[in-house]
Amino acid sequence: MEVLDTIFEVIDMRSFSNLWFWIALAVMWSSTSHWVLGIPHDMIQRARREGGQAMEDVEDLARINTGRILSIVDQGALILTALGCFWLTVLAGLGFWYDVEFAQALFLLSFPMSLVVWLSIRASRRINAGENRDAALCRRLTIHRRWTQGIGMVAIFVTAMYGSWQNLSVSILH
Repeated sequence: MEVLDTIFEVIDMRSFSNLWFWIALAVMWSSTSHWVLGIPHDMIQRARREGGQAMEDVEDLARINTGRILSIVDQGALILTALGCFWLTVLAGLGFWYDVEFAQALFLLSFPMSLVVWLSIRASRRINAGENRDAALCRRLTIHRRWTQGIGMVAIFVTAMYGSWQNLSVSILH
């Protein structure tokens, strides 16, 4: 039992002081901003530069991925929205009303991603409505990426400030 006590003293198991939480946050936002609607950003840049086969590949991926997103949304938008709002409300209530740090951490990961999902649906509808070729497609994907990066920067900043405040207030109390 002393070994476990020592491990838990050395490795703090709270969310905001755990290194794995911060690694997960960085990986989540890095991959989210790199894979725009399931299309890697380097592929979009190459298509913009070279055109030809690279542009056809981006157009094909955009058609496939936006079709998948829109079919999921069109078939179950009400249920998905209700479940998403329910879980965000549960996490917010547990986290900020009942002061459960794990729920706070999950909320700070989930809420900004719900905004990115909404933006992805919106971008998919615009691409499906006609912005699905050449420069217009690349422009739409770049705009979507910039919005995603903006949300990510704000989310990382807010999470870092809140996590630091949590860590300081816990260390002052102990």
